[in-house]
Amino acid sequence: MNTRAPRTALGFDFGEKRIGVAVGQTITCTASPLTTLPAHHGQPDWTVLGRLINEWQPDCLVLGLPTTADGNPHPMAEPIERFARRLQGRFNKAVEFIDERLSSYAAEELAWRSGKGVDAHAAQQILETWLMEQAQRPES
Repeated sequence: MNTRAPRTALGFDFGEKRIGVAVGQTITCTASPLTTLPAHHGQPDWTVLGRLINEWQPDCLVLGLPTTADGNPHPMAEPIERFARRLQGRFNKAVEFIDERLSSYAAEELAWRSGKGVDAHAAQQILETWLMEQAQRPES
């Protein structure tokens, strides 16, 4: 029996020009694409992002952190980790990471079928992967 408290999370697919955002929760382990935020050198409009966080009241923030095929850090790892520190500092929310190597490929088909942007769907894929991992963890 699962006695864990339900949690809401916002997921992010970070990019230097665009940041996809999705919302999900642990009850059904599902996520939905929310929006794609424009970014300038990895910097979103922090006011707009703050409104999303205020609206959805997530318990944590989840970022995709890619690795290369051989398991080494991806060139985007450092900017993603910098973005994570800024998120945590600005919004005082726990930030967690999940491997996102294949999220963009999976998101392309979903975006094509829905007519919504790839970045928000990549955030959805990232968040659903994290949610499934949470469901598989033993209760403490």
